Formats: sequence, C-alpha cells, structure tokens
Amino acid sequence: MSVKNIERAYRLAQERYAALGVNTDKALKQLAGIPISLHVWQGDDCGGFENLGMGLTGGIAATGNYPGKARTPEELRSDLELAYSLLPCKRRLNLHAFYAETGGKKVDRDEVAPEHFSRWIDWAKAHKIGLDFNPTLFSHPMSASGFTLSSHDSAVRKFWIRHCQACRKIGEAMGRQLGTPCVTNIWIPDGYKDIPVDRLTPRQHLADALDAIFRDKISPQYNLDAIEPKLFGIGAESYTTGSTEFYLGYAVKHGKVLTLDSGHFHPTETIADKISSVMLFVPRLLLHVSRGVRWDSDHVVILSDDLRAIAEELVRGNFLDRTHVGLDYFDASINRVAAWVIGTRCMIKALLIALLEPTDRLRQLERDGDYTARLALLEELKTLPFGAVYDYYCAKQGVPVGDAWLEKTRSYEQKVLARRV
Repeated sequence: MSVKNIERAYRLAQERYAALGVNTDKALKQLAGIPISLHVWQGDDCGGFENLGMGLTGGIAATGNYPGKARTPEELRSDLELAYSLLPCKRRLNLHAFYAETGGKKVDRDEVAPEHFSRWIDWAKAHKIGLDFNPTLFSHPMSASGFTLSSHDSAVRKFWIRHCQACRKIGEAMGRQLGTPCVTNIWIPDGYKDIPVDRLTPRQHLADALDAIFRDKISPQYNLDAIEPKLFGIGAESYTTGSTEFYLGYAVKHGKVLTLDSGHFHPTETIADKISSVMLFVPRLLLHVSRGVRWDSDHVVILSDDLRAIAEELVRGNFLDRTHVGLDYFDASINRVAAWVIGTRCMIKALLIALLEPTDRLRQLERDGDYTARLALLEELKTLPFGAVYDYYCAKQGVPVGDAWLEKTRSYEQKVLARRV
C-alpha cells in the first residue's frame, strides 16, 4: 500500500472516530509510549545456555521442530534484532537466569552474577531496550523432585533462595545500568501430581523462603519484585504451592508486584476481570500475555476476544502506568521470529482498539442506566476502521505495514536460519 493511500485511509478513519469524540492522534501518541517486553525463550524453545544435559522440566514443553532455532547468544540477539525492527512499540526484553554467559566456565545457578549478563546489558543499552528478569527454577538437578522453594528439604530450599537472591542483584544491576527498573519475576513449578495430605507446610516453606529472598532492600528505581501464581502444571495437576490465593495474599501483605499470566488459569477463565480487583490492593501488575488452548498455556498470542478484554481493562481502569506488559509463549512449530512478531503486533493492536474507545461516553451511559445504548455502541465499535489507524501508526513508526513484515522474516530465514544445523 502506498504512503498516500495509508494517509488517506487514516484521515477517513480519523473522522469516524472524531464523531465519537475520540482523538486518534492522542491515542497513537499514548500507544507509542507503552513498553512491551518480549520473552527471550521463544527464540530457542526455552533452552538456555547451561548445557546441563537434561531436558525441560517443571511442566514446560516446547512442541515442534521448525528449523532455525537459535543456538548461541549471538544468534538469539540477531533474531531479536530482526523482530524488534518489525515491531512498532517501546522495547523491552524478558530474560531468564539460564541465559547467562559464563565464558565456558561452570557457574551454578546460586552463583550467577551481573557480570554473566554484561553482554546482554551492553546489547540492550546499544539498542535502547529495557530488561526484565526471571530466576530459573526448573530444568536443574536441584528441581528434580518437583519442589524448589517449597521443598521439605532445607538444602534444596536454601539453594533456590540463594539463586533468587542473586537474581534480584542481577535485576538491580540491569535497572541501574539501563536507567529503567527491571521487573524480576519469581515463578516456581512446585506441586503434586496427585492429591496431597499436607497442603499447608509447603506454603509455609514458600512464605519463609520469599521472606528470606526479599530481606535485602533494593530501590524500586532499579528493581521491582514480582511473584507469579499458577493454577496447575503438567505433573502438578492436583496441587500447586504457589496458587493465586497464596501469591495475592503475599503481594498485598508485602507490597509486591503481582503477575497474572493469561495461560495460568482454567482454560475457560480470563484474567481480564481480575485486573480491576487486584489493582485495588497491589501496587503494580505484571502481565504475561499468552494463549491457552485446552491444557496448553503457551500458544502464540492472537487478536482474540480475551486479548481485547485484557487491553480494555488496562485502558478503562487507567492502569497502564501501573502495569508491565510482557509476553510469554513458546511455539517451535512455526518460524520463531515470526511468532514474536505475530504475538506482539496482536498485543499492540488490542491496546490500540482499547485506546480508540470512547470510554467516558460509554461509562456515562452505564451510569445513566442506558444499557441499550451501551450495548449498541460497543457493537458498533467493532466494525470501525481501527486497521487504517494501525497501518498509519506502523508507517509513522517506520515498520512494515500490513503483512509486509512477513517477507522480511522469510528472507532472513533463507539467508540466516536455514544455515543453522
């Protein structure tokens, strides 16, 4: 599509939205300021660089064998650079601890330090990318029992406490050097496959472990602590120590960031309705946006009703300034760079649709009890030309419009990914 046609379509769409009292230029300016954190593990099927000789554990599985998986930090960063060049958003990257670069030396997870991420930090600084971080409490001999911070074995608990303490220091270093707070998020796979007798003791262990991890104060200017619940996992179907109720209580009591992963609940459950409830009681929210399909929680994000509902809640509740938006899925059945681009562009589209909504007008109709007009207007909005606004936004941000980005990924696949054996 020519630039002239893109601009013509935008002006027509602008008029349509203006008739409803929506300023599209203002919406696009706000959209450009929303950071979205890409998840590094989509690029290498959640493998990391430790080479411990064990497969994924903790209920995590990446299915598919599409060629071109990143095998080294350099390949992974190269793939990310292409993805970022195709995305019209403020850039962040979410790293896991097992992406440390140790120069070939064996460094166990309770010994990781900021210097093992210096290349990531330098790269992020050069490309103006903010970093977020996660301790890696799976795929390790010390997690083989299925329990980490809630283990009955004190030696296991202490190992993972040291790991999480080290990761907070890494997050602090990232935030300090990049000038933007790092969100360091703790998720554990702990749980039972079958019905337990003692549900309490593991949660007591977890609460005590978190207290120890967070004992040293770190300025929120550099690091924000987040905790992430899950309903169940593969191999932990009957009991998950870190349940929503547990982490919500802990976050409220201690003022921590609560993480809501849209794939960590019942398959028919959406996190959209939870946002306004938890935001009354927690200081900030971290979103891991995913797409659950039956019992798998990590399909590539699409522009679904669930995704739109999440974005609408963030905008309608004025929660954007208190919410950190990140993605979390890993699909090895399609081009991995394309998976990043598809999911992130859908997240951006959902946010744009929400920003183009005449929220004040809808809210007033609701308060007036005019539910007929509310429903009618909500349905009319679904066919308004947000696509023309999005195309214009992409053009202004200097990224491909429409599906033109796909040709760039195919070219990269032929020239780069196909050579990886």
